[in-house]
Parts: sequence; C-alpha cells; structure tokens
Amino acid sequence: MNDDSPLTGITEVAAVDIGSNSIHIIVARQVNGALQPLITEKQMVRLGAGLKKGKLNAAAVDRGLHALHSIEPILNGLPADRVRIIATHALRAAKNRDEFIAAAREILPYPVEVVSGDEEARLIYQGVAHTTPADGRRLIIDIGGGSTEFTISEQFQPLQLS
Repeated sequence: MNDDSPLTGITEVAAVDIGSNSIHIIVARQVNGALQPLITEKQMVRLGAGLKKGKLNAAAVDRGLHALHSIEPILNGLPADRVRIIATHALRAAKNRDEFIAAAREILPYPVEVVSGDEEARLIYQGVAHTTPADGRRLIIDIGGGSTEFTISEQFQPLQLS
C-alpha cells in the first residue's frame, strides 16, 4: 500500500501482532496525529497450541507462515519505518523462535520484534488509551492465548505493568 497523497501530514502505518492464538494486522492512515483504520484483519493460527516441549511444532509454524504470506500484499510497498511487527508469548516461549523469525523475514521484509510481557502490556495500554476516552486512573487487562498482562495507568502514563 503506497502513500500517494499529496497532502502534508498524511502517512500510512501498519502494525502486525503475532500472538499465541492469532495474527492481527492493522493498516491506518495517520492524519495530523489521529489514526484512521483502513484495513484490519485477524487470522486464527494457534501458534501457542503448537508449542510442545518449548518448541513450535511444524504444523504451528506452517499456520503462522501461511498467515504471514496472506498479509504480505497488504504491507507491500510500505517503508520499514512505518511497519512494526511484534510477537508475544508463543514466540517468547519458543526455543525455535529464531527459525520462525528467519522464515517470517523471507516473507515480510520487516524486523519481527519479540516483546517482553511488560512491553506487551504497555503497547496494549497505549492502544486503549488512545482510542477510549477516560479520565483518571485505569486498569487494563489483556487475557491472551498464552499470557495475561495488566496495566495500571493514568492518562497516557503507565504506572504499573505486569
């Protein structure tokens, strides 16, 4: 997807979340600091279900890579500085995550970042805080396929992550 707009301040950005149950992609247009979603897609891949004895089995790897192949055309042409791909619990726990990431890089020419639980919690909170109006202190809980994160925050500032 290319940014063909002649208007200043308009940029397309993308995020890919490689989770234990699913792979999510969102492409949004950033207009003067606000995000307007253009494409959202979710594919159930169940990577975590394929985590046996600390390694992703071949079937789980195949499901994950197949999903990445299907989203490649969506990301095609976006500069690397506008795409962030994160991986959460299943790849954090997988001893063979480097092999999965290398295969993913063959499909998508962007870095895959395996984030800590605290960073996952912070990112989830940022998404909620920027899309849901609220004043005061908030507790955000993300119950995922392989882990649960929570954040206690005020405004856009996380106070405690876990």
